[in-house]
Amino acid sequence: MVSDLARYSSYAEFTENNERNATLHDLALKHRDLMPDHKSAQLLLKDSANKKKVAKYVDRFKVQRWDQPATTITAHISKDGHAFIHPSLVQNRSLTVREAARLQSFPDDYAFCGPRTEQFRQVGNAVPVILARAIATGIKKVLESSDG
Repeated sequence: MVSDLARYSSYAEFTENNERNATLHDLALKHRDLMPDHKSAQLLLKDSANKKKVAKYVDRFKVQRWDQPATTITAHISKDGHAFIHPSLVQNRSLTVREAARLQSFPDDYAFCGPRTEQFRQVGNAVPVILARAIATGIKKVLESSDG
């Protein structure tokens, strides 16, 4: 969506200039025109002493940072890429299936099946390959060292 691309650009620029991800609070201060039209954002815009308590999902847009570990890839990436914005200001987009798979340590030649939404769900539901290998290696050592 065009409105999402404008938000992604704003968030990526904020992250690059402030070394942290923006929240809806930051967006409300500088780019009210980019506020999403959902209940949480609208509650945040109301002048209320309790707005921080009632506004949920204030950090739903997240830029993946070059200098930080990636956030956890979840199956929700199949619904929207708001929490997985590419860090490049020039690219202005969310992550691709292949990029998400790399963050999950899948080899580049691993094939995902089905439509893009299903591929994102497969990546998001997977145990990262490197983590699975470490767990399996630990279990193998325990089993090999046991007496029975």
